[in-house]
Amino acid sequence: MKANVDKDVCIGCGLCPSICIEVFEMDDDGKAKVIVDEVPKDHIEHAKDAAVSCPVNAISVE
Repeated sequence: MKANVDKDVCIGCGLCPSICIEVFEMDDDGKAKVIVDEVPKDHIEHAKDAAVSCPVNAISVE
């Protein structure tokens, strides 16, 4: 599975890395970014939780 953050939509709230730091972190521009090519199998549910929790729906996990 891959995760993606739409930086045009992201508001930089920081929720996604607080839910799944293994997949997301805050970039220098103050917006979230994905730090892995593939979401590790043991973190897929956390990555999906981060996507569902995003207040502006900027995250996809597919």
